[in-house]
Amino acid sequence: MAASVCRVGGAVSRAFSRARGPALLSLRRGQATVTYAQSLLGAPETQLTTLDNGLRIASEETGHATCTVGLWIGTGSRYESEKNNGAGFFLEHLAFKGTKKHPQTALEQAVESMGAHLSSYTSREHTAYYMKTLAKDLPKAVELLSEVVQSSALSEAEIEQQRGVILKELEVVEGNLQDVCLDLLHATAFQGTALAQSVFGPSQNARTLTRQDLVDYINSHYKAPRMVLAAAGGVNHEELVGLARQHFSSVSFEYQDDAVPVLSPCRFTGSEIRMRDDAMPLAHIAIAVEGAGAASPDIVPLMVANSIIGSYDITFGGGKHLSSRLASLAAELNLCHSYQAFHSTYSDTGLLGIYYVTDKHNIEDMMHWAQNAWMNLCTTVTESDVARAKNALKASLVGQLNGTTLICDDIGRHILNYGRRIPLAEWDARIEAVTPKTVRDVCSKYIYDKCPAVSAVGPIEQLPDYNRMRSAMYWLRF
Repeated sequence: MAASVCRVGGAVSRAFSRARGPALLSLRRGQATVTYAQSLLGAPETQLTTLDNGLRIASEETGHATCTVGLWIGTGSRYESEKNNGAGFFLEHLAFKGTKKHPQTALEQAVESMGAHLSSYTSREHTAYYMKTLAKDLPKAVELLSEVVQSSALSEAEIEQQRGVILKELEVVEGNLQDVCLDLLHATAFQGTALAQSVFGPSQNARTLTRQDLVDYINSHYKAPRMVLAAAGGVNHEELVGLARQHFSSVSFEYQDDAVPVLSPCRFTGSEIRMRDDAMPLAHIAIAVEGAGAASPDIVPLMVANSIIGSYDITFGGGKHLSSRLASLAAELNLCHSYQAFHSTYSDTGLLGIYYVTDKHNIEDMMHWAQNAWMNLCTTVTESDVARAKNALKASLVGQLNGTTLICDDIGRHILNYGRRIPLAEWDARIEAVTPKTVRDVCSKYIYDKCPAVSAVGPIEQLPDYNRMRSAMYWLRF
């Protein structure tokens, strides 16, 4: 996911969509303890209203003195072509560089005078611009966000200045080997399709994108039915709806020549891509199969399956006594420095995989045990495995909604993905319904005897031949 800080001082920035770790099932607020069951029952309802132009307003009132409000838009690098790949990321850099009403300095002063924090991020299918501020400043926050999205200045001078900034940032991104490895995984898994493109785009596009390219991108994708104005914290829904009518009623819902962008299916291809560099100290490896789309009923069983595999870092305590079998083996046999199971979901597909970092001598052994863990999910997962994974998953779901910004992001993405906010109680019920047989059946559907996609960066001479990795995707049973 694209991100970086574009202004020091903390008032205006761009942010990563961070991975969220598990939280305790018992959450402390001051001296009181809130149980897991109470957190489910006490979760406020998400209210949803749609304007005449199709723009949706969704909010959750928590009574806090602060709030987060933002605009989530259904567009990202998947909607770009080879020619304009990186346009969304470029716009992110320009978003806070001034509007037609507020020059950059005036915009920054307006944000800072409120003690607010204005941020944004771009992913393959979503773009978000949001602000965290005092609840009393909600009207001003919505006004500024509407300007940023609808009236960005996009001055030629600023565009030229940002080219150099973006090119330097791309150099920094190339040093983040996890991002490089996972971008390469998309490039090979979805080769020939839009999901193969990175959020950042190639450096050549950063040099050649014009102001007209950016204007065309906005005119093509920033349409009201693809926008969600989301808010969480000390917000009144009716007030938010009124502000939306005031500032967003003019957002168009029509497309030029009725050319509504329709996402073409992104075909998954079992394949591999290797970037060998023996000078690197560690190897970064990712292996994945095609996962489920965001709205698939298989999402929850796959979440439980990933929770069974878990994650590991060499700094973890517990060693061979870790609850995840793969984590325990990784610690006991010194298989890797770290690993994590992941499921990147998109509207109609996904990548279900394991990413690990290890030294060159343990690449093959870690790949063997990672694929072995997948086969166990398909064949021998137990009641205790599932019970432990459910608890960890439930704790993570509660923990990741700790704060108005995380809640607001959850609301925005849910409305875009599902057309509604799925409440915690519903997630809990769907997790509780998962059985060992469900995990085995769903994992067999997605993993067993499937061609994987593999990406590898670093000293990877020991990475097995692709055909050997493919043959480890099933077990001969007698």
